[in-house]
Amino acid sequence: MPVVDETAHLMKLHTYGLLRDSFRLQQDMEYVRTTWRLRDRHVKDAGRAVQHMQKALTKMNVQLANVISDISGVSGQAIISAILQGERDPSQLAGLVHYGIKASREEGARSLEGNWRADVLFELQQAVDSYHFAHRQMQECDEKLQSYLAGLPTRTLDIPAGQTTVESAVQKRKKARKPRDNEPRMDLRAELKRICGVDLTSIDGINIMTAFTVISEVGTDMSRFEDEDHFASWMGLTPGKDISSGKVVGAGKRKVKNRVGIVLRTAATTLLESDTWWGARYRHLRRQLPTFRAAVKAMARHLAVLIYRLLTHGEAWVDRGSAQFERRRLERELTSLRQTQPALTRKTPQVSLDRSETTALPRTQVRPALTQAKFRRELRWTRAAVPGEPAAGLLPGAERDVSRRVRIIHTNRETASSR
Repeated sequence: MPVVDETAHLMKLHTYGLLRDSFRLQQDMEYVRTTWRLRDRHVKDAGRAVQHMQKALTKMNVQLANVISDISGVSGQAIISAILQGERDPSQLAGLVHYGIKASREEGARSLEGNWRADVLFELQQAVDSYHFAHRQMQECDEKLQSYLAGLPTRTLDIPAGQTTVESAVQKRKKARKPRDNEPRMDLRAELKRICGVDLTSIDGINIMTAFTVISEVGTDMSRFEDEDHFASWMGLTPGKDISSGKVVGAGKRKVKNRVGIVLRTAATTLLESDTWWGARYRHLRRQLPTFRAAVKAMARHLAVLIYRLLTHGEAWVDRGSAQFERRRLERELTSLRQTQPALTRKTPQVSLDRSETTALPRTQVRPALTQAKFRRELRWTRAAVPGEPAAGLLPGAERDVSRRVRIIHTNRETASSR
């Protein structure tokens, strides 16, 4: 059997147009992506070092976690440093706790009584050295990132004049915030806005770390993707379909490991308690879709589409609030009700509801009349929850659970049409 060169075979397939182009990041952004991924590994190393410190303290029966939730903070590091320097008095160690800690000094002293084993103290010292080394590596990555970002060109987009002056409450809350935890100690938001031409952090759920991960992995040139649907599909945020001869023969989960898709899924989960448009939409998806995982994936796709539109069209995102989303959703449901009521009236025969008459009727004629009466009653209940609708003859408690009554009406309509 002749040996076929794989590269020559791939080149031949590509010449005939049988291979699709793979995504390739622009050259100037590859330096940023490499450094950002390296920094992410250092952050994970620092997290493992914190776990190592916690394990060493537990082995010495020092229950510092009962007093401080995060030992990598100011109070936790001060106590660990004092322990490594030879301090063993629990009251002296408890005095190093920050005044903002809710636990009392007596509780802290009781939690800091340990057996102080020499071998475990050496293990603790090694974990602390690894933690500080990881942070020094992160600082070097930040300096290198700052130099790479300074060499990127400034991007300008034509944004409509009416959109730049409007500012939502979410945008105001995100201003003037100091870097927290493992965020870079530089004005990363201003650099992102300069190289993107828009502020991606104005979207609720997209923080500075998420936005920089997206830009470092994708870049600012969206012309490599045909449209927003291809962009979402590249991240694995679309349903999987098996197509044969132009027909869908099956559907399943797509096994796509994409860094951008992962951070957008994480960003979607932060919208659960958000009082914004996207927060209301995410809660609506959790109620409508069969699983929470499907809702997270659908919400991540919405965020990906919005990022694509911001980077291509320069549309300024302005949050409209959760109340606006719920109002529009209710209007759509009521419009559907008004459209289905005449159709149900035409299909349902007009039968008297007097008990003396209905008892003599066949069962197939009584049910449509009762269904029609229930439909009208449910419609009056639904109208009571809408401001501006007539309130004559309405029943109490109509403001609760309008969506459930809408589903009841649709079920009654299908029952009446089938009979």
